[in-house]
Amino acid sequence: MNYEYNMSDCNYYKVGGSLEYQHPTYVVRKADSELYEGLLNGEFCYVLNSRQMGKSSLRVHMTKKLKAQGVKCASIDMTRIGSHVTPEEWYGGVVSELLRGFSLSRKVNFSNWWRDREMLSPVQRLSEFIEDVLLLELSRIIVIFIDEIDSIIKIPFRDDFFAFIRACYNQRADNSDYQRLTFCLLGVATPSNLIADRNLSTPFNIGRAIELTGFKLSEAKLSLTQGFVGKVNSPEDVLAAILTWTEGQPFLTQKLCKLVVEQVATNVAADGVTDVTDRFVEKDKVFGETDNSSATSAKESVATWVEELVRSHIIDNWETVDEPEHLRTIRDRILWSPRKEQLLLLYRQILQHGEVRAKDTPEQMELRLSGLVVKQQGKLQVYNRIYGSVFNLNWVDEVLAEAGLLLEELETPTSSQTEIQALEQMANEALQLFESQQIEALLLAIQAGQRNDQSLELIRAAVS
Repeated sequence: MNYEYNMSDCNYYKVGGSLEYQHPTYVVRKADSELYEGLLNGEFCYVLNSRQMGKSSLRVHMTKKLKAQGVKCASIDMTRIGSHVTPEEWYGGVVSELLRGFSLSRKVNFSNWWRDREMLSPVQRLSEFIEDVLLLELSRIIVIFIDEIDSIIKIPFRDDFFAFIRACYNQRADNSDYQRLTFCLLGVATPSNLIADRNLSTPFNIGRAIELTGFKLSEAKLSLTQGFVGKVNSPEDVLAAILTWTEGQPFLTQKLCKLVVEQVATNVAADGVTDVTDRFVEKDKVFGETDNSSATSAKESVATWVEELVRSHIIDNWETVDEPEHLRTIRDRILWSPRKEQLLLLYRQILQHGEVRAKDTPEQMELRLSGLVVKQQGKLQVYNRIYGSVFNLNWVDEVLAEAGLLLEELETPTSSQTEIQALEQMANEALQLFESQQIEALLLAIQAGQRNDQSLELIRAAVS
């Protein structure tokens, strides 16, 4: 395959930051249709996930799509308002952003409007702004996107804000205009992170969680293979090989796609090899292989080439080559956490056993928000091969040793949650066998369990 390489080809993919509307590499996922449907139906929606999963890009594209249907949309980036502010300053910032976002600044003088209501609490002023300004000035459906919602966690009065959103939904029973208003929250948090008062009636009780997952090949091939056209023989095979390493994690997938294009350019400049499989076909000839390679061997060649690319440009010396920063962000989120030791021990357990049962404990939720692990079919597991290769057992043990946790403690035989679950299952099965008079099978189960005292105790407890 011959083509004239253009440096602009490398710019097809975008690594880091939000994708502008109609960017060619934007991947439409299941979350797009779910969020669109939910907001059009007036549902309170929230997209809470780890960093660099495409939340802001989703917001940008959803805003444009909704506006095309006549929906009035505005977005507030909470980092613009700040967290070291008074309630007066914070709520004033929210109102100011809404005026700007809905293009109402010329109709309403913010300074005068805000000052005229100084006898009201800040949250009351926001409520009055919604009812007396937004709902009167705008006659269509209104959607307010609140991005980077996790920046609100350090604000002591945050519960009042969520109570206000819930109150807007309660108002629908008395004022039908409120049925035109809805909110969408996006950020790196969980509902329990955001709400301090556990007794508070929050919007999350009535809201719709939008799950943002990694790209699937069927979703991504239309957008992400276009940058490979004219550069590799089988763009879809290259993308499939990439996804085996990233599991569709958006940042890593874009980065690897861009690395492929750059590497092809390097091959062209160095020796005229214009396709990733060409180099391996030539190598096979040297070792006496026939040049009549099958489709399977071609895919294997692509997979081998992509693996070399991943290891040389992402995994090896990752702390140095991690630009734009991604892996270091994950590392720091764990190492700077007050629960650092618990997170590391939990993650170590996942590495050792492949998965653990998801229980949504604070430690599990925090580890999921780091992006390092995901919940799949009720189990926690490492998100992808890149993370598993970078943050491996050696890395975990080194960090634990630096934290002062003795390796002997780690090596002390203990029953992991997975082992306990297996033993519990063994006990239940033994009980069922006993009840069906299959005594011989029960004895075999007990004999198998004698290798572990805890398994024997569980069986005895189950049948007692």
